[in-house]
Amino acid sequence: MSVTDLPSMRREPPAALKQRYRGCLAGGAVGDALGAPVEFMSLAEIRALFGPAGITEFTTAFGRKGAITDDTQMTLFTGEGLLRAHVAGAGRGGNAAIAAIVANAYARWLVTQGRSPAGAIDRDGWLFSVGELHVERVPGVTCLSALEEATRPGERARNDSKGCGTIMRSAPVGLWCARQEEGASDARLVRHALDLGSELAGLTHGHPTGRIAAGAFAAIIALVVRDVALPAAVARVKASLPRYSGYAETLAAMSRAEALAAQGVPEAEAVVTLGEGWVAEEALAIALLCALAAPDYETGVRLAVNHDGDSDSTAAIAGNLLGAMHGIDAIPRRWLIGIELKRVITEMADDLATFVDWPIGEFVPDSDEADYWKRRYPGR
Repeated sequence: MSVTDLPSMRREPPAALKQRYRGCLAGGAVGDALGAPVEFMSLAEIRALFGPAGITEFTTAFGRKGAITDDTQMTLFTGEGLLRAHVAGAGRGGNAAIAAIVANAYARWLVTQGRSPAGAIDRDGWLFSVGELHVERVPGVTCLSALEEATRPGERARNDSKGCGTIMRSAPVGLWCARQEEGASDARLVRHALDLGSELAGLTHGHPTGRIAAGAFAAIIALVVRDVALPAAVARVKASLPRYSGYAETLAAMSRAEALAAQGVPEAEAVVTLGEGWVAEEALAIALLCALAAPDYETGVRLAVNHDGDSDSTAAIAGNLLGAMHGIDAIPRRWLIGIELKRVITEMADDLATFVDWPIGEFVPDSDEADYWKRRYPGR
């Protein structure tokens, strides 16, 4: 039997959890798609093309409206790698064991981009079989080169980059940790998400700020889907940052975002005071500003996309946060209907919301349902 022969094996997450998990991943994809056509434009150029309000609706990129970029592609493969790690029981081996399996997922993404990893990879599982993922959508040079140069799964990148390629793919880390640490204290959850998010970011980016900003974002996502208000989530993560060497740039960027958000919804021109989002701490700051200041999903994502800088990544990260905060129903239906790979994104969100309930494990008898999940996410 193929995976698709067993639709009854799909588990339905609790309603409130489904709202937040679907909102997080779909929200990021919508922001990504909204920003894709203007990624390399200045605010002045965006306004010259789309009018004084800037880009406010999907327009054509990569031959269609609602097209995602490498940001959403890598987000999906992050989720896949984490779920494979769960099936393998890699958590017992610590973050390094999880990172090795996620690195294999990134190697599969690398193949979808027409590139070759240094070692052999398993081209199995359901995600790699999605043909629409086998397209280039302006993949980040640092991610590509680091994955091509890796000689073994899980090794840390040998560069000094802190590009936003770390953070734009990290939302699933927070979602995964929130389920893994269900019932644990917020402090423990923050440490887990910070540690794991930083570890996985280090697979492609060697600078400590790139790693820590990605870990901080994952930790904020984990708290928000636990129903912690965003200002409190940011405060708790900031309090944990001094445990990490090289945390200062991330802490300062988060504080600048809070200060600007406290003044209300800013004009688009003010976003650039936090940077352009090409590096991780600036992308985090812009996303936090938009999520903290905006009253709703649509306002926040439009703010995150209309500025001088990396519009698709900042809007994707802000969209992850806003979707996790407000839930899938807060995302305009016209955007959800038009988003590329909506079904795949929804399935990944639901799997991240339910994986701790799958009937797998060392002491669990084999069954059709267990076999379904093991074939969907082979543990390697």
